[in-house]
Amino acid sequence: MKILVIQQKMIGDVLISSIICNNLRKAYPKAQIDYLVYEATTPVLEGNTNIDNIILFQEKHRKSKSALLQLALTIRATKYDVLIDAYSKLESWLLVALSGAKRKISYKKPGRTFLYTDNVPFEAYPETNLGLAIERRLSLIKPLGLSISIDPLPKLFVTEEETSKAKTLLEEHQVKSDKKKIMISLLGSENLKTYPLHYMAKVVDSIASKSDIAILFNYFPKQLEAAKTVYDACQKETQQKIYFEVLGGDLRSYIALMNECDVIIGNDGGAINMAKALNKPSFIIFSPWIEKKIWATFEDGIQHCSVHLQDFKPELFVSKSEKELKKEALALYQEFKPEFFLEQLNQFLDQNVTNFGK
Repeated sequence: MKILVIQQKMIGDVLISSIICNNLRKAYPKAQIDYLVYEATTPVLEGNTNIDNIILFQEKHRKSKSALLQLALTIRATKYDVLIDAYSKLESWLLVALSGAKRKISYKKPGRTFLYTDNVPFEAYPETNLGLAIERRLSLIKPLGLSISIDPLPKLFVTEEETSKAKTLLEEHQVKSDKKKIMISLLGSENLKTYPLHYMAKVVDSIASKSDIAILFNYFPKQLEAAKTVYDACQKETQQKIYFEVLGGDLRSYIALMNECDVIIGNDGGAINMAKALNKPSFIIFSPWIEKKIWATFEDGIQHCSVHLQDFKPELFVSKSEKELKKEALALYQEFKPEFFLEQLNQFLDQNVTNFGK
């Protein structure tokens, strides 16, 4: 049996959709399970033995119709029995149409149902605390009627060598092994997903004031200026607890470094999803235009918590579409004062960081 899973999106989506592959492997131990993803997202799949082959969707496939057609023909030649399209976008439609797969599964969305043999309802509301992002992915394997206990948890795999390098990096910067380490998801993938920097500095100050801890910032080198802005806005006492230069040079380094931390706090995005896959407690500050019900995965009010402006000022969201909220996101962010949720954040830290505040 040959199965192809398609997820043409970014890191968090690719990691979460890997649960499809994980559960398929559980149901079909001898099947060939392949995963088609964007080239930049592959680090979150390293070490996952539930995936036989990673097929890369590259920039040339976007820019060249002939390259896209060649990829489609390569997929067709593999003769997949089942194809699961976890996003269903224009880029994947040609691949699906020419795949020759006996069963083609995706979400039931207008204008594309003819492409698939199984169209799964695209649910609007979650039924559990797994969150819509997880529940929707799992719904894609329901047509197969798998007789297994479903595992909803995405997984990351860290090698001994990567762990050793992360520990060495911490030692080089004199971060003691017994010191509690808190990772800050400092910046979102764009400004509209980034909690205002002056507010984030207040959040970091609040965290630092409670305990003798090590605070690590997660940011890309190209985001250095913004990261420095937050650092400079923090109190001097806080700055002494921030290990600004302890930074993973790439995604795998970040994963290994996150694995050495106790919790993650900050903006929603790939960093948070990777931390959850490492079974690390998380506290998310959502952008005003992002739907919390989708990405507040595994929310239990203890190990995984999140806050959204709508929790505190619901009147600002009445009768507004996602498009309108996105347009107003920066203004709405200014309304989202740290004081609204610092008590919740402190409670989260008390519950998940041993001896925090003592």
